[in-house]
Amino acid sequence: MPDVGLKRTPSRFLDKDRRRTWKLEEVFEKLLWSSRFLVLLAVVSSLAASLCLFLLGTFDVVKVFVNMASYVLGFNERFDLHGDVFIALIGSLNTFLVAIILLLFSLGTYQLFLRPLEAAEKPGAPGLFLFDSLDGLRDRIFVLILLSLTVKFFQIVLIMKVGSWLDLLILAGAVGLLAGAMVLMHWGKRLTREEE
Repeated sequence: MPDVGLKRTPSRFLDKDRRRTWKLEEVFEKLLWSSRFLVLLAVVSSLAASLCLFLLGTFDVVKVFVNMASYVLGFNERFDLHGDVFIALIGSLNTFLVAIILLLFSLGTYQLFLRPLEAAEKPGAPGLFLFDSLDGLRDRIFVLILLSLTVKFFQIVLIMKVGSWLDLLILAGAVGLLAGAMVLMHWGKRLTREEE
């Protein structure tokens, strides 16, 4: 059919519907973009949990010093100076490690989902607190979790009572698995460095 010069006029109703749809999309996208602030709940909760664990670890160390002082002064004769002190200090070390994991999670989540921390980007600031990807955050947290599990394992080994050769075999197998995990982690780091 030949074009005879008839122009098609847009419908008023159709234009209003499009404007409403665009406005609705715009409002929805703003709402969706603003929902990233829900991450603040995880950031603040992790930060509060980290603070609690730092205080708990400090309390454990102070308790060890109080017990040592009472032992030295003769008030606490049942206190095993070497065993109890060592086990308690290793336990507090593990508590501090978990607190650091929560702190790194809090800082990394904030930087990745909300905005970069200007203080962390200043020259001289430790690079440990800079995160540019979820992979970087995951890798640092994984290393700390593995370290925390190693310390916990060491604490359990100190408490463990060896009753038979099977207990020794299980202990040796656990040490071997732990060493294998460390070797695999080291190889993984080396491979990622070579790829870059």
